[in-house]
Amino acid sequence: MTVIYALLLLGVLIFVHELGHFIFAKMLRVKVLKFSLGFGPKLIGKAHGDTEYMISAVPLGGYVKMLGEEPGEELAETDKQRAFNFQPVWKRFIIVLAGPLFNLIFAAIVFFFIFMSGVPYLLPEVGEVTADSPAAGVGLIKGDVIVEIGDSPIKRWDDMTTVIHNSPGKELRLKIRRGAEVFVVAATPQKKAVKDLFGKSHEVGLIGIAPSGKTALKQEGVGSALVLSVQRTWELSALTVVFIAKLIQQIIPADTIGGPIMIFQMAGQQASQGASNYFMFMAIISINLGVLNILPIPLLDGGHLLFFGIEAIRRKPLNEKVLLVAQKVGLALLVALMVFALYNDILRLVTGKMLP
Repeated sequence: MTVIYALLLLGVLIFVHELGHFIFAKMLRVKVLKFSLGFGPKLIGKAHGDTEYMISAVPLGGYVKMLGEEPGEELAETDKQRAFNFQPVWKRFIIVLAGPLFNLIFAAIVFFFIFMSGVPYLLPEVGEVTADSPAAGVGLIKGDVIVEIGDSPIKRWDDMTTVIHNSPGKELRLKIRRGAEVFVVAATPQKKAVKDLFGKSHEVGLIGIAPSGKTALKQEGVGSALVLSVQRTWELSALTVVFIAKLIQQIIPADTIGGPIMIFQMAGQQASQGASNYFMFMAIISINLGVLNILPIPLLDGGHLLFFGIEAIRRKPLNEKVLLVAQKVGLALLVALMVFALYNDILRLVTGKMLP
């Protein structure tokens, strides 16, 4: 089932990406020769109109092949009006940008339906109390519910941790509900240095409690779900860009890079935890796919967009020899990155660390 869930995830995201290229190529009257899910030898295919629709043997990618897309491709004069490379820069730019853009739009749509159906959140109920912690010192026990901190009502575990983390060394008044009893205690969060996602150290406040694990479901209306879905897509897109920058700066170790094996593992793991988790993971991978494809690396969509920008400034296309060399360099970079990601995946399997 893990393989099925992973192939379904990759198939949907590749289809969405290539659909963006395909739709805008058709809209802008560029002839599409092939629409393939997967690379390599064709497994099945069917021609309809100008286009052959096919599924290929290697399911870790896909492509849309347009007329005149390859540098140096010889075309009859009658074909040039529908050939990709003979279109104005703005048309080619839109067609190429549509792929990554569709991945981001797809992620926002998935988030929209997740917010509409309901997102579980942790209740502010204490599960464990660390010995000799501020919480233990004021008598908190398992099952206590924190309902207020100062004058701020607490509805979620995250509401509480935000206040506590931002108050190291500062005394806080906590209103506690224990069964039918409600009382107030004063606790001072201990200062502790913790590292964030990017390895940067921050000082936060901790009182020594862990959640009970009890959750409630928050369902959003159409308007708020739409706003939250766009906001979440933007936040995760920005986070992906920052993550890539930190990798380049070597702030984040390179062994955090994962490849297809890790995606297969996580797809199965998330599916086993429910449909909401699986589709959330699908949306995150879709954002990663969209952002990574905009990177200015030859062969990726971002590389093409870079060349189109240069062409627009120069008012003439780049030399075909330059493009061919750039594509070879881009291919070498992508192959090296894929091999490295696969190496990390295999190393995790050998060492028993299934996920980074």
